[in-house]
Amino acid sequence: QVQLVDTGGGRVQAGGSLRLSCAASEIISSFNFMAWYRQAPGKQREWVALITSGRDTNYVDSVRGRFTIHRDDAKNMIYLQMNSLKPDDTAVYYCYAHRSSGHEFWGQGTQVTVSS
Repeated sequence: QVQLVDTGGGRVQAGGSLRLSCAASEIISSFNFMAWYRQAPGKQREWVALITSGRDTNYVDSVRGRFTIHRDDAKNMIYLQMNSLKPDDTAVYYCYAHRSSGHEFWGQGTQVTVSS
């Protein structure tokens, strides 16, 4: 069973930065893409950013230009660098991995709290 471990969350003031990390128990090149999702209290989980095995990236409009997703295949990790954080970014952030077979895997989540 693939395990994804999310770390790096915390509390930060608006305008600050955090870097989330996701460590995979298997080589990440086995996934056709990996992503970060988030879920704020009382809201549905939403997709935030993704990176393909070919290193193509995409972002939800609300974070484009502020967040950067990148991967380190040698360490089997992906990261989400979050800059210019806003209170609306407060959520539990989840790492996600997808195989072309359709199998999906989730991390346990890490809390990000942005205070105004």
